[in-house]
Amino acid sequence: MIQDGIAGSSATLSKMTKKLRMVCKKALGNYKRKTGQFVGGRTDMGEEELTKHGEEKSGSLASWLLGGSRNNLIPVITRHVRRGSTILSDEWRPYRRALTTLGYTHYTVNHSRWFVDPVHGGHTQNIERAWSTYKNQVWRLRGNRTEKLLKEHLTCIEWTYWLGHNHRDGPLGRLLKDIRRRYRV
Repeated sequence: MIQDGIAGSSATLSKMTKKLRMVCKKALGNYKRKTGQFVGGRTDMGEEELTKHGEEKSGSLASWLLGGSRNNLIPVITRHVRRGSTILSDEWRPYRRALTTLGYTHYTVNHSRWFVDPVHGGHTQNIERAWSTYKNQVWRLRGNRTEKLLKEHLTCIEWTYWLGHNHRDGPLGRLLKDIRRRYRV
């Protein structure tokens, strides 16, 4: 962009990307307030071993990245995942009883024994691949230098999956729409 005359310096590029991150953050915030970002139902599974950042579609199965301690994660699940949904996780003990008593179907995968559970067929490979992709995106953008910057980059990834990919004109069309809303002329 500097060579093409769009930006005069790397400082200008940094300011431009910060503005774009704020556009995504504002649009995602509006979306969350409007919809509550409820997920789940009869065909959805989530994995509670990582931090929620977006959606990975695999056929009719929507998988979610969730993580944190039991005290932090259980309120997030009850706020954003419909009761009766199926949740797939590793075999971390604190979640076992809590999720089933809260009205969720909870399956686990013992990673030390197999990748795909032989009883229910559940696996976490799509989530693991998605998480690897997200980590690589943040690393490539140098988005992990501060906690604030990391959160901004993760919000942009979330915006891409919640809003960008679902727009009829793709992520660029959605970005232009959100810029127009944020900076009305």
